Amino acid sequence: MDLHTIDSVMVPQDRSDLRGLGEQDGLLAGGTWLMSQPQPGLRRLVDLAGMRWPDLVVDSAGLQVAATCSIERLINASYPPDWRATDLFGQCARALLASFKIWRAATVGGNICLGLPAGAMISLCAALDAELLIWRRDGSDERCTVTEFVTGINKTVLDSGDVLRAIFFPAAALVQPTALRKIAYSALGRSGALVTGRLDGHDIVLGVSAGTRRPIVLRLPAKPERVFQAAAAIPGQEFHTDAHGTADWRRAVTAQLAREVAEELTGGRP
Repeated sequence: MDLHTIDSVMVPQDRSDLRGLGEQDGLLAGGTWLMSQPQPGLRRLVDLAGMRWPDLVVDSAGLQVAATCSIERLINASYPPDWRATDLFGQCARALLASFKIWRAATVGGNICLGLPAGAMISLCAALDAELLIWRRDGSDERCTVTEFVTGINKTVLDSGDVLRAIFFPAAALVQPTALRKIAYSALGRSGALVTGRLDGHDIVLGVSAGTRRPIVLRLPAKPERVFQAAAAIPGQEFHTDAHGTADWRRAVTAQLAREVAEELTGGRP
């Protein structure tokens, strides 16, 4: 889409070039959302590709993903063979209502910054204890979890001029088994509810999204019935109604999806 209000495009080279960003600046990564609809409040685009952040950094501590890394790059890269949780990368990407053509341009950071309930990369971060690095406008750094980052539908902790720099997945989470369940009104529809899970010793780490206004993470004993009960106890006001599902339906199916995730991770043990 032509953005007829844009007067200029800036290609920053380092962090100092990002000083002074304001409400009329649009941060451009993949642009799959930015270019999809009018942006009447914007006057300048800031192309973050000019920062040349490395897409992926693998070391003994885990995986650092640049906010500008494409979803395709994330899911197709080679990782250490004991990082079993990387299977979840592709599963979450397929839960996103987008074709492989979109994956080539859409970025991990862009998906998170939109703060959509069905944000596939938000679901991924919830399951794997991801830490997000924010470059604040005042030059300071801030680290937070995805549950702290996304505060509501299309709402995040980012202020005008702030930039999401990177997402870090710890190695301790990446070596653990994972599972995912989703449901939608139609086979190819946007996720009505999505649950991701990880087996961490005697506990299950459960990420609940799509059906809720913000991502929710639960850590529970690895017992399917306990997991079901905890998911069913999520307050009703946390769920939302839109064209892709009613709040009551989403609450009910989320509990069932949570049980299925727990059953897969525990091999059906009670």
